[in-house]
Amino acid sequence: MSALALLGFDLLRPAQLVWLAAAPVLLLVGLWSLRRRRTELERLVDARHARRFLPDFSRRRAAARIVLASLALALAAFAATGPVRGYTARAVQRRGLDLVICIDTSRSMLVRDLRPDRLTRAKREVTGLIERLRGDRVALVAFAGDARDVSPLTHDRTTLRALLERVDTEENVKGGTDLGAALNHALQLFDGRSGAHEAIVMLTDGEDLEGRGLEAARTAAERGIRIYVVGMGTDGGGKIPQVSSDGRESFVADESGEEVVSALVGDTLQAIAQASGGEYIAATRSATPLEELYIARINRLEGRDLEGGVEYLPHDRYQWFLGAAALCMLVEAGLRERRRAKRDGDGSSANSAAQMERAA
Repeated sequence: MSALALLGFDLLRPAQLVWLAAAPVLLLVGLWSLRRRRTELERLVDARHARRFLPDFSRRRAAARIVLASLALALAAFAATGPVRGYTARAVQRRGLDLVICIDTSRSMLVRDLRPDRLTRAKREVTGLIERLRGDRVALVAFAGDARDVSPLTHDRTTLRALLERVDTEENVKGGTDLGAALNHALQLFDGRSGAHEAIVMLTDGEDLEGRGLEAARTAAERGIRIYVVGMGTDGGGKIPQVSSDGRESFVADESGEEVVSALVGDTLQAIAQASGGEYIAATRSATPLEELYIARINRLEGRDLEGGVEYLPHDRYQWFLGAAALCMLVEAGLRERRRAKRDGDGSSANSAAQMERAA
C-alpha cells in the first residue's frame, strides 16, 4: 500500500506527478553550484586560508536554502496533482431523455459521395452527439435487412464510443435495408412509460427496400415517440464499392451487369419523420447535422427523472501543500548565506568585507 493511501489521500490529477521530477533536479543543480563555488575559491586561495577571505560565509546556510527551494517546488508540484482527503456523498437525480440511435450498415452505406464514406460519416455524427449528452441515456442499434443491438440504454459515453467503433457492414446477418425492422426494434428498447421523454434517431441513405418504414413511424407516433432522421448521401449518389478475395476493388453490379448507383432517397425519410412528428435533415445541409437536430429539436423535448444516484464531492487538500510550499519559500528568502559580521573598533569587519568582495 502506498504512503498516500496510508495517509488517506487520493489524487484528482495523478498525471501531474511528473512535475515532481523538477524538485530533485533543482536540488542537484544547486548542490553542484555550491560545490563549484568552493572549487573556484580554492583556485584563488589556499584551502587553509579560504576562511579568512570569506569569514562570514556559511556553507550550511547556503545548502539549507537550496534544500528549502527544492522542497517548496516539490510541495507546489504535489498541490497541482489535486490531493483530496475524504469525500462527501450527495444524492443526485438525473434528468434527461431516452434516445435510440439507429445506424444503417447496409452495403450502400459504403458509397463515397460523403467523405470518406456514408457509414464513417454517420459514425462521426453519432460520436459528436454522444460528446454533447449529459443526462440523456442512449442505445445503439445497427440495421440492414434486419436489426441488431449494439448497446442498451446507458449513460456510459466511454462504452458507447467503444461499441460504435466496432459497427460495420460485416456484422449484417441479412442484406438489404429494412427501415421498419430498425424502427420496430428501437421501439422495443423503451420502457413504455411516456413517449414524451423518448425519441428515435436514424442515420440512413433512405433505401427502404422492404417499404415498412412509414408503417413503423405511424406506430411510433401512436406512442408519442418522435423520429429524427439524418439522410446520409447525396441526390447524385455513387457506386457501391466491393473488394474481391484477391484484394481488388470493384463496384456492385445488377443482374444485367450494370454498376449500381445508390442515391439518397430523401422523400422517404422526410415522410417517416413527418409521420411521427419528428424532423428530417440531409447530411449535405450542415457540417454537423445530427448535433444541429439535437440542439434545435431533440434537446427541447420534455426530459424526465431517470434513476437516481450518489455523487461524491472530494475534500480538496491542495491548500495544505501550497501553504507549506509558501512557508518554505519565505524561510528560504529570509535565510542569508552570510552570518552577521562582528564589528570592532579597528574596522576589521570592513576589511574582511573588502577581502570577500575581491575573492568573489
